[in-house]
Amino acid sequence: MTKSYETILVERRGAVAIVTINRPEKRNALNIQTRSEGAAALDELSADDSVRVVVLTGAGDKAFIAGADIAEFAERTAIEQRAVMLDRSLFNAIDSFPKPIIAMVNGYCLGGGCEVALACDIRIASEKASFGQPEINLGIIPGGGGTQRLTRLVGEGKSMEMILTGEIIDAQTAVAIGLANHVVPADQLEAKTMEIANRIAEKSPVALRLAKEAVKLASRSNLDEGLRREVDLFALVFSSEDKDEGVKAFLEKRKPEFKGR
Repeated sequence: MTKSYETILVERRGAVAIVTINRPEKRNALNIQTRSEGAAALDELSADDSVRVVVLTGAGDKAFIAGADIAEFAERTAIEQRAVMLDRSLFNAIDSFPKPIIAMVNGYCLGGGCEVALACDIRIASEKASFGQPEINLGIIPGGGGTQRLTRLVGEGKSMEMILTGEIIDAQTAVAIGLANHVVPADQLEAKTMEIANRIAEKSPVALRLAKEAVKLASRSNLDEGLRREVDLFALVFSSEDKDEGVKAFLEKRKPEFKGR
């Protein structure tokens, strides 16, 4: 049974769950409650075997997440801010989520919002979306993983330019530099995102989990370590019932019925 949240909506569509940041009047800006509820919702969905893929988006048609709720941290001391950031973050909850998670970016994706998208596995953008890490304009720097995840995704040069200038880029540019996977007309965003989500949801949950772990390791370790871990994960998946079903279905020329075991 899905819990009730004040700033988060959770919808189930078959094997896909849609998590919506629901603060449209604040352009879905992240505050402490939103971050806490978002992490709690992901914990719930992680434990639900009927959910195989999660889509994360923002309410309304203006913003995915326009950033952090600046008014909330304006008066904090450095010690207070550090304590907040050392608490479990939504960014790390997304990054460590074991199932595939897709950002459906429907508008402004700035600051903490861009960091949320960066923590996801795949980013699908509306042509109306815009991306940026404009923290420098407030005299601060990204603090939710932006300096690290953006650099790993688009390279040091472009990451440095975006973070040091605070520039905001459009969806086409985001795709061109590798920040977003696809850009589509706004009225096709949900259909495109769900098409990809459902295609992934048909795969073996065991294989998806291990494949995600292996790919994430690629930018977080050296090549030798990554290759060794890939071999371990490849061997591990051979112990699954899904592997037996996948091979059997291939040989029998039928669609496999994966159970996640």
